[in-house]
Amino acid sequence: MIDLDRARAGLGREAIVLPDPVPAHPLLDGKQEIGRGEYSIVLDRGDGERVYKVISSPADYFLYTAEDRPRGEHFPIVYADHGVIGRARSGYPFHLLEMERLYPLTEGSTAADLAMRLIEFYWSACEQWNRLGSNMGRIALYHMTRHPLAMDAGMHEALKALSDFVEEYQVLPDILNANNLMMRKDGTLVFSDTVFIV
Repeated sequence: MIDLDRARAGLGREAIVLPDPVPAHPLLDGKQEIGRGEYSIVLDRGDGERVYKVISSPADYFLYTAEDRPRGEHFPIVYADHGVIGRARSGYPFHLLEMERLYPLTEGSTAADLAMRLIEFYWSACEQWNRLGSNMGRIALYHMTRHPLAMDAGMHEALKALSDFVEEYQVLPDILNANNLMMRKDGTLVFSDTVFIV
């Protein structure tokens, strides 16, 4: 089992949480914050099915809204883009999205086991390509599409779609953070916030 904190540090991806407060917006007033990441804040919409996600990373915004973004069973469903609602301390605009509600991986579940296998395989590939510096993550992800783990065709296609997106948009993959891999109620593994920019 890999040490995820050590692995993320090796990629220059220390665990950071977005310091900004929830931006003022009529859709967000009175909504409970249920999650926070490096570039996002998630608020409960109140219906048990959808959330409001405030994102500040251009990479995430592209992943969620670009016409040619990865889609399918292993990527989140975005119902609405409510536009720019402010600016983060980083200088990037805050975008407000309405998305399907995803859940943290349940220990011992099929999704959690698959996520850990993907993380370990990705880290192993990163170690193999570490001489490439910041490009090692992209090469490692591409390596995973050429030398796949034993997994179903849908997951293999999702990895390929993510790798193609990473190359097209010149963003970097982040599948070392288990919080970027989530699941639906039915146990389907979903790539949530799996890209970033430097």
